[in-house]
Amino acid sequence: MFSRRGFLGTAALASASVVSGRVQAASIPEAPHMDKVVMQPPLHPSSGPDYRPVVTLNGWTLPFRMNGDWKEFHLVAEPVVREFAEGMMVNLWGYNGQSPGPTIEAVEGDKVRIFVTNRLPEYTTVHWHGMIIPSGMDGVGGLNQPHIPPGKTFVYEFEMKKSGTFMYHPHSDEMVQMAMGMMGMVVVHPRDQSFRPVDRDFVFVMSTYRVDPGTYLPKVNEMTDFNMWTWNSRVFPGIDPLPVRLDDKVRVRIGNLSMTNHPIHLHGHSFAVTCTDGGWIPESAQYPETTTDVPVGAVRVFDVLADNPGDWAFHCHKSHHTMNAMGHDMRNLIGVSRKDLARAVGKLAPDAMVMGQSGMAMGNMEMPAPDNTLPMMTGSGQFGPIEMGGMFTVMKIRDGMARGDYSDPGPYQFPQGTVAYEVASPAAEPARQSAPTTKMKM
Repeated sequence: MFSRRGFLGTAALASASVVSGRVQAASIPEAPHMDKVVMQPPLHPSSGPDYRPVVTLNGWTLPFRMNGDWKEFHLVAEPVVREFAEGMMVNLWGYNGQSPGPTIEAVEGDKVRIFVTNRLPEYTTVHWHGMIIPSGMDGVGGLNQPHIPPGKTFVYEFEMKKSGTFMYHPHSDEMVQMAMGMMGMVVVHPRDQSFRPVDRDFVFVMSTYRVDPGTYLPKVNEMTDFNMWTWNSRVFPGIDPLPVRLDDKVRVRIGNLSMTNHPIHLHGHSFAVTCTDGGWIPESAQYPETTTDVPVGAVRVFDVLADNPGDWAFHCHKSHHTMNAMGHDMRNLIGVSRKDLARAVGKLAPDAMVMGQSGMAMGNMEMPAPDNTLPMMTGSGQFGPIEMGGMFTVMKIRDGMARGDYSDPGPYQFPQGTVAYEVASPAAEPARQSAPTTKMKM
């Protein structure tokens, strides 16, 4: 839910005015705050050009106010606590109560004024990734602007020159601040409502963290060995599903501010990549895919016709990115008998579990774990354990959903005879083709 922060005083405004030399607003707008971790309803525009708003997985859209012909937003950079999934809380930095921050929505040609108040213990800036704006508004501390000191408010003013999907993040102590979760998405809708319209529009940003079991703070100096792979700083089973009405045209906007690429795969459908953070892809250059690779520091947008009902997995296709709290130093012990070792370990640690002899399936395992961590693979469905984690969720396509209904429709009711089933095992080994016995002529 939204709560209200008090207006900042005129002293803060004077400071921002001196720094920017431009803002003429009578006051700084309120900064809405979000304390929910589930997807909030789309924020329909109350003024200006109409558009179909996006919904943010496990997030929300930042409200704005009109001041003359300017749309005014207020971001507050501050420490936050984010629930990655039930049972795990992490101390991060973000905006307006959450990490990542709220999605900013506008329309091509809008004049926007974005106030940024710094409540972090160090200075910061905001860079508007992929957007065509004046150099002095680009947000690279020391190069384009002074850093925003703690307790101060700066303002960014520019016109949304092109539609598309973009990101925002600091360019000030960037390694620490982005590793702490400071990021968000910007969606600029086309002014022409007839340009590539869709029925549902989802957005999220990908990030990675190293949070050791039993701890609450990411290791900001980690560069490669991450153990929490998140969409909007959530991991499965904490990531919202994507509820979709059958035969809707659906747009999914994905930003990547992690430290590696992610091949994002949707089951049951093919789609076309229609946009990047550089702009819209001409229809003549699009081609069908089921997986699209999202590079570091990039945006990929795909459009899909949801014409196949069911519960469809939607995930990163790097297998270790669909796991939580994973250790990378475990040996492969498949096929190795560990009975003697298990007995010896059991004498020292009765609760220990020797694993790996027949694989690592964990759906039915119960074992003690440190505080504030998650199982490596978890979640359950109507047929048993799902055994996923990290960057995984489900697109739930249903007939009969209301046009603006984004509630979870629950498990899919499979039509009779459409679920894979067990057959009787043969009594003997099936006959197999023998290897050829004739020798090749030399």
